[in-house]
Order: sequence, then structure tokens, then C-alpha cells
Amino acid sequence: MLIRYFYDEKLAHASYLVGCQATGEAVVVDPMRNITPYIQTAEKENLNIVGALETHIHADFVSGSRELADRFDTKMYISDEGDKDWKYQNLENVPHQLLKDGDKFTIGNLVFETMHTPGHTPESISFLLTDYGGGADKPMGIFTGDFVFVGDIGRPDLLEKAAGIQGTSESGAKAMYKSIERFQELPDYLQLWPAHGAGSACGKALGAVPSSTVGYEKQFNWAMKFNDEQSFSRALLEGQPEPPYYFAVMKHVNKVGIELIKNLQELKVISSFEEMQKVMAEGHQIVDTRTAEAFAEEHISGTLNIPFNKSFTTWAGWLVDYTRPLYLLVDPEIVQEMLIALRSIGIDDVAGFGDVEEILKGAPSSSLEMYESITPLEAQPLIDNNEVHVLDVRNETEWNEGHMEQAQHIMIGTLLKRIDEVKKEKKIVVHCQSGVRSAIAMSILQAKGISNIVNMTGGYSTWAKEVRN
Repeated sequence: MLIRYFYDEKLAHASYLVGCQATGEAVVVDPMRNITPYIQTAEKENLNIVGALETHIHADFVSGSRELADRFDTKMYISDEGDKDWKYQNLENVPHQLLKDGDKFTIGNLVFETMHTPGHTPESISFLLTDYGGGADKPMGIFTGDFVFVGDIGRPDLLEKAAGIQGTSESGAKAMYKSIERFQELPDYLQLWPAHGAGSACGKALGAVPSSTVGYEKQFNWAMKFNDEQSFSRALLEGQPEPPYYFAVMKHVNKVGIELIKNLQELKVISSFEEMQKVMAEGHQIVDTRTAEAFAEEHISGTLNIPFNKSFTTWAGWLVDYTRPLYLLVDPEIVQEMLIALRSIGIDDVAGFGDVEEILKGAPSSSLEMYESITPLEAQPLIDNNEVHVLDVRNETEWNEGHMEQAQHIMIGTLLKRIDEVKKEKKIVVHCQSGVRSAIAMSILQAKGISNIVNMTGGYSTWAKEVRN
């Protein structure tokens, strides 16, 4: 048997290639949309990909199962649990097998057993893996998807917060409690392979270790410490991070299917400022993907800044309008890498891109903006004298743990939709926890015509150390 681990840092998403070397067959568990890494590994290991396993209808990325089916005629192994609202659709032309609790299927000498583990979602399943080719008659490990993570468990409130299905948080927490009870009956020696690591919004305290064991999680996972359902539910629902807006879109596309990548439009190359200006006049979105520091020094008025780093995909999912064409200001050498990131969350209407440095050279000074930054020590006298308004763009949990008394709180992901709530009577000091998110917020405010603003470097954490204390 062979298992290979794949990790998308921008989504904190883990997937697995599992192969039977005796028969040369392999499947991918919770595949990402970009299937190239699986193909390359399978070719290297002389394996044929014959199937894709999904633990549930994912909310945070586009599944690659249908891409694999189109490329290799692979079979989708998917849940048939949950009510009618959580059944996969448009499967007529896709080989598939619907699975319920206890169902088994084989890939070569490997046996996968389905375990219904609702809570994160009603249809959630896990897969117990046994290697009969190696002489075993008991499972080696379990693919838990978003059920049990290293140090955490899947959140049950996404259906309500992201998909708008009211009343599902409490019912999901109750279902999760029963699933955890069943999990604790599993043998301690089982390896545990989850679908996410630290940084994912599918939980609140995920560990950065890629795998664990059932026994270790029984002892040290916070969610295994409760003996009553009510206390468990309260602790599980408390302090969950805000789910990005795009989660609702992902639930839909993974349920009904999405356009294959091979059918997406080719990107138009924007080679001048005049062309970019025309695109903007047509109402299209322009995202400048440079660093916050470069954007602060000089940028085209009306553009958003989402730096291409580990957090790029998450903030794109919060801030990009899926209904409008998107143009990128970017270093041309990383366009393809950026496309993979955007398409991983279903942002397919990327109409074109321009070399940001070349376009800036041709832009008249009247079309350019910059913004200033100040330190917390410089900002505090202005705050004390009531000369400025403070805008805190951190998450709700961060706000609840401590904030400036004078501050207005609008979480950055919601800022575009709540722009009319921003108090504009005075200069605005914008801050987050460290200064990264507030830089993105500065671009949002400027793009919406709010220019009397300044970014507080170091954010709340620096203010708490240098000013509050």
C-alpha cells in the first residue's frame, strides 16, 4: 500500500493519494480542484487513478472529483447520508457509488469502510482503511475529513452562518456529540488523517501537525473531554471564526457540479493603463496582488489590494464578487499559480491580467494614490484628543478578547458590504491584530472613496504592548 499527502497552504487543505501497489490502482481522498499533483505522483509510482473519495460536500474549496472523472473516468465515492438537501446532484454522466454507514468497497487489495459521522454536516462520512494485501484484517487508519482534526473537531454552524439554513447549528452540535461518542469506541492505534490543518475556518483550534492517532485525540483533543451533550454543544459553538462568504458558493458547486477547468475562458492580456482604465469604467473588479508595502507607496485609484501570499485565497473568497469579471494586476510569472488559487474556490470569471509594474509606469499621477501609516505610539495622542476615529477590522473573537474603547468594529471580510456604516466625520485610524488585514482594509476604503485614512502598523498587539501597558 502507498499513501501520499498533499497540502494546499492557502486553504489549509489536506488530501491523500492512496494506492494498491499490487494492482496498480489508486484513489484520491478529498481531492483539490488542481489534479496535476495527483497525476504526477501516480505516474511516478506507476499507479492508475480509478476513484475519488469525498468525506462530505465541502464548503471551503472546489472538489476535484469531477475533474478526475472527466480526465480518467474515475468513480466518485460519495455520501448518501443526510436529508434531501444534502444529496449530490447531476451525477448522470459521472461514474459514482453512493455510500451509507457500514458500506464497504475495494480498491485492489485495499478495503474502505464507510462510517457516518454527522455534525460538521449531515452527510459527513469517514473512511476506515484496511490493507488486506499486507495481511491485515483490521483497519490501519481513518480518513476523517472535517469530522476530527488534530486537536479539534469540525464546526457545526457553517450551514447556518454560511448557507443560511436556520437552526442547524444546535442540531449539528448534537449530532457531533453522538459522532464523537462513536469515535471514542474506535481502537487507539488507528492513524488519523484529517482534511485540514491549522488556518482552516472549518474549526477554531486546528493543530499544525498533519496527522495523529485516534488514541492521542481521545486523550488530548479538547472536544473529547465532555460527558454531557449540553456543555459540549456550548463549547463547540462558542468562539467559531466567521466563515468567508464564499463558503455558501462552495456548498452549491460541490453539490451540483462546476464547469471543468478545460472549458474556462482564456485570459485577456491588458498591456496599458488606458486598457485597464476602460476595464474599470465598465465596472469590472481590479485586484492588485502586490505586497501591502508596494501598494501603499503607489497604486491605481479604485483597485483592491489582496497580496498574493498564504492568505490570498481566503481574502479573495471574502472580497471578490463572483458575479462580476475579475482582472488582476500581477507579476506575469505567477499568473498561473494565482489562477490555481482562485479556481480552487470557484472564482472562474477571471477575465484578464496586466503586468502591474508596466501599467503603473504608464499611469498619470492623477490616477494614482498612496496611503500613510503611523505607529500605535503616534496614533494614541490623536485618539486621546478625539481627533480621529478608530476602525477595528479584526475577527469577532479577537474583538471580544480586547479592544480600544473608542473603536468601531467591522470585520474586514464584511467591510465592502458594510461600507456605509463607516464613520467618516474624522480621519480614520485603521487597525487589525498585526497590520496585515488593516492594509487590505485601507485599499477597500480608498476604492470606495474614503481617503482620509491612515493605517496603524503593528496593529492591536503592538498597541497593547506599547501603549495600553
